[in-house]
Amino acid sequence: MNRHMEFERLHNFRDVGGYPAVGGRPVRRGRLYRSDSLGKLRGEDWDRFLALGIGTVIDLRYDWEIAAKGRVPEAPGLRYHHLGIEHRPYDQAALGPEVETGRFLADRYAEVAHDGAVELRRALEVIAAEDSGPVVFHCASGKDRTGLLAALVLSLLGVAEDDIVADFALTELATERLLADWRADHPGQGPVWPGYGRAPADIMRFFLADLAAAHGSVHAYATEFLGVGEDVVEALRGHLLEPAG
Repeated sequence: MNRHMEFERLHNFRDVGGYPAVGGRPVRRGRLYRSDSLGKLRGEDWDRFLALGIGTVIDLRYDWEIAAKGRVPEAPGLRYHHLGIEHRPYDQAALGPEVETGRFLADRYAEVAHDGAVELRRALEVIAAEDSGPVVFHCASGKDRTGLLAALVLSLLGVAEDDIVADFALTELATERLLADWRADHPGQGPVWPGYGRAPADIMRFFLADLAAAHGSVHAYATEFLGVGEDVVEALRGHLLEPAG
């Protein structure tokens, strides 16, 4: 299934709604989006973005990424939260071809899940807030940091692991365009690492299994390690799931 929404400069913008969740209630469409960098928005893309009625943007990137690439433009009523969840920068494009994609990135996700506890808790609270309106969260490519947060939200909503993994792997449909962006920024070069821009399903399967092994479940990780209150979990479900019955 292709959930990608059409933009000229954004390659990985999609609605997270539609998946069956707790009690068989589907995730509401038009309430939660994930994306690559919104600093690329301009022209007709900006008009398309505004037409979605988004009320809150969560930017998961480093300060230096925002300084280099820009942030979402300002607009009346649009709330912006900068919550950089990754604390150990590394250059994916420069990794050697011997680095196995799934295991390597799952280990990086585990680092982010623990290093970025404060920011991840705040991101979940922002998404759950009744006055946030439709929310979009993003990093640079909309794959790793964005994929991690999407997995946490969907898991707390009671979405099945297979659907969470499938949602993550949809970035594969954007890989070629993300690679084209990288090459445009690095004329005459190509990434050394064959895994750059890739989103094979085993990354997310490894990560979710590791999180469950370390904490018992994603729910326990969120409530006991991150400190997310049960009221926030219930607010997420109330805000993002279709009404029962």
